Amino acid sequence: PSIRPSLPLRLVSTTPLAPGEQRPLASPDPPENPVDFEFSGGSSEMSDTDEHHFESKADSGASKTYPQQAGAIRKGGHIVIKARPCKVVEVSTSKTGKHGHAKCHFVAIDIFNGKKLEDIVPSSHNCDVPHVDRQDYQLIDITDDGYVSLLTESGNTKDDLKLPTDDVLLGQIKTGFADGKDLILSVMSAMGEEQICAVKEIGGG
Repeated sequence: PSIRPSLPLRLVSTTPLAPGEQRPLASPDPPENPVDFEFSGGSSEMSDTDEHHFESKADSGASKTYPQQAGAIRKGGHIVIKARPCKVVEVSTSKTGKHGHAKCHFVAIDIFNGKKLEDIVPSSHNCDVPHVDRQDYQLIDITDDGYVSLLTESGNTKDDLKLPTDDVLLGQIKTGFADGKDLILSVMSAMGEEQICAVKEIGGG
């Protein structure tokens, strides 16, 4: 509750009154700065703002992944292991002891660098699963420093992707471009990363 100090009364003159004159009633002086006596509001509003700001950060980070129960993730699905987006190539379930919980053993491949990663998670626990997106773009140009220029659906160009490091895929793109073929590049994106993952010729294979 707000704390309000007792207000001093204005002093009234004690001089005798003339016949017919009325003495003015005493009235309280208003506080000079009423804001000084209000203690509810300021700090609580600040904490509400801070809390909302924190939740916004959490939401933006969580949007790159979604939770899924470990026991529901299958071979060919995706999972996050050691903060990397991976594709599951093998999953096995085992129990430990008479009263042990079932555990899932995942073997997965990083979808961007091809490294093998493994993890063991209780089947009833949630795992992070990355949002994996795949988009096709037409190849316009290849720069001398190894970047590609791609045509988007809106008619703009996308110039922030490098050629893939996979030798086979890199050879297909360079050879097709040098031969003047119209190429479509598939770009995979997950957890803030993007990479060219496939190539096909328009009207071809």
